[in-house]
Amino acid sequence: MAKEKRGAKRKGWFYALGQFLLRLFYIPVYRIRVTGRENIPKEGPVLLCSNHVTMKDPVILGISQRRQVFYMAKEELFRNGFIGGVLRGLGAFPVKRGSGGTDALEDAYALLEENAVVGVFIEGTRSKTGELQRPKTGAALLHYRTKAPVVPVCITGSEGGRPIPFRRTEIRFGKPIPAEELHIPDESSMQLRKASRIIMERIAALRADSRKALGLPEPQPEEKGEG
Repeated sequence: MAKEKRGAKRKGWFYALGQFLLRLFYIPVYRIRVTGRENIPKEGPVLLCSNHVTMKDPVILGISQRRQVFYMAKEELFRNGFIGGVLRGLGAFPVKRGSGGTDALEDAYALLEENAVVGVFIEGTRSKTGELQRPKTGAALLHYRTKAPVVPVCITGSEGGRPIPFRRTEIRFGKPIPAEELHIPDESSMQLRKASRIIMERIAALRADSRKALGLPEPQPEEKGEG
């Protein structure tokens, strides 16, 4: 269980520097417009649950709000000492292939105990079309075990998919989902899948708002993702 304590995990100086420098590039180049930044609690643990459309997503979410966001990344990226050090400085932690993500979940539990923001791409893999995919249950399990607030967020490019340079990109943070709405009474697969679908529904609603703001038409029923 996450401890009831005030404050937020302090941002590392390397992350703060990278956040500042990357904003100088990404915000004007990708014409990023952020809505709902105030929905991220200023203190305490947070699960930031997002869709996934590009390798740049951790950077885009990191520069779109103030707190440091910690993400899991494949273990192979950490084998080089220098690169591994940079990744850790930027908030990444390793996940081993074939482990089912168990080690990474333990790292996530520890970070949430320290009042950190842990980012989860709830689909588990990038969407090639920009459409939402079936959600995985990892975020729901983390919420069940730590009681950390779940904040949905959606990244939407100008054409409804991945961000395109010099075209507008919408980043929308939703309000934390009340624990009673997720209502996970146990760790059964059925309960975790049900909660995951609720999170994905919130992300889908944010995506619909972003598409409207971008002047995009409503997707036809047969084109909508399963989320």
